[in-house]
Amino acid sequence: MATTANIHAPLGAATILHVVDAIYGTFEKAALWNESRKTRKLLSNLSDAQLEDVGLTRAEIETI
Repeated sequence: MATTANIHAPLGAATILHVVDAIYGTFEKAALWNESRKTRKLLSNLSDAQLEDVGLTRAEIETI
């Protein structure tokens, strides 16, 4: 019969994991925000006719 050893994470490891997760989450949110910002900027440079071709209006650009 095999036994398993009680292996515990080092003291503070969970805290470090939470900090790393928070930093990673913040980075991901910033990257998504920047991508949306660039998309909105590009779309705002299109003419109304071009926006209509892709099925958007000027008012909808801000929701992207």
